[in-house]
Amino acid sequence: MALWFISGIVMLYVGYPKLSPAEHLNALPELSTNIPYINVEKALHNTGQATEPSKISLSSIAGEPVYLFKFANMATIAINAISGERINGVNQQQALNSARAFYDRSDPHYIGLIDSDTWTLSRGLNDERPLHVVKIDDDQQRLLYISSHSGLIVRDATLMERRWGWIGAWLHWIYPLKTMPWWADMIIYLSLFATVMSSLGQYLGIKRWRFSATYRNGSHSPYQTVFARWHHIGGLLFGFVLIAWIVSGLLSMEPWHLLANQSQLPVKKFENTSFSQLKSPWPLTELLTKFNQAGLQPKELTWHKINGQFWLTRYNATGQSRVIPLFGAGEVKSQIPIENVLKGLENIAPVQTFDHEWVHNYDFYYYARQQQSMYGGRTKPLPILRVKFSDPAQTWLHIDPASGEMLANIDHR
Repeated sequence: MALWFISGIVMLYVGYPKLSPAEHLNALPELSTNIPYINVEKALHNTGQATEPSKISLSSIAGEPVYLFKFANMATIAINAISGERINGVNQQQALNSARAFYDRSDPHYIGLIDSDTWTLSRGLNDERPLHVVKIDDDQQRLLYISSHSGLIVRDATLMERRWGWIGAWLHWIYPLKTMPWWADMIIYLSLFATVMSSLGQYLGIKRWRFSATYRNGSHSPYQTVFARWHHIGGLLFGFVLIAWIVSGLLSMEPWHLLANQSQLPVKKFENTSFSQLKSPWPLTELLTKFNQAGLQPKELTWHKINGQFWLTRYNATGQSRVIPLFGAGEVKSQIPIENVLKGLENIAPVQTFDHEWVHNYDFYYYARQQQSMYGGRTKPLPILRVKFSDPAQTWLHIDPASGEMLANIDHR
């Protein structure tokens, strides 16, 4: 239990390695307006998939513009944005080129092709395996992990993250057993056992403490030695904190589906269309020019759907975004107008059944995490729109007005 506690303290300051959105965007070149891009409809056709992608974006791999399509239970499909060719597998040299474009301060060294290692056990990487590993000889001695399907860099791990990771996340989550089918149950029942034992210790500590009298040693604690006495007092003072710490870890595993979302709302109707209907009225170079004329140099573009209409969101090096509606006059906007968002929400439930409010500051239900935390790679923009439904689950939706993305779907529990 002491090791669990200590490793948890380490994780507060050095988390499990991840590639943050800021690191991803900072490494990308600006999208040029002088390139004859193919249109997104053709790129989608060239994926050869009949199902609906969950995400479409225009980014860069190895310095070349590519469309990226994410389909369920598949590796990200990359389509060259100039030739329209699908990238079918990445070899060693291509992985080095990708690493060199991502981090150009030194010559990268190829380590090998792996299915997983100590720093790539996250389930979020499963679709991209196997992974190329490339080492960068910078002051951080970082390792880059690159999808063998597309050349997309999916993780980096610095030397400091790797060193502290052994006594942090690796020890805390017992990662050597992460691949075992019973790993989650093991963590849950160990947490439950630790909770019971800590509660028992707290009960015994309180029971041995004399509140209205003292023992023969003159203390409210029966223990004779200074160490034992202060161990007793320390346990009484911090025991409940320890129990809360363990219980919070237990609940983070979502045991026995106790915290499973009970909402039955058809939230997909917010989009009310599919990407198969996507057809941009303007060439991509013209859209990029619109962003540039507004003083916004895009590094990445993402397509979104709201109420049967398509919007194009651009992100710059700092993660700031602007949108262009792919209909009407196509003017650059700082965010999607509230009336468009509300129209999409009315597809989910009648307007009389929900309220909405703007959230301009983090609160108990919506907050940012430090980058080193488990979910620190998730962006938490402000302001957002909070929508409260009067359904049996009392569903709340958090929507980013800068892109129309649904950030969270939570119920009353």
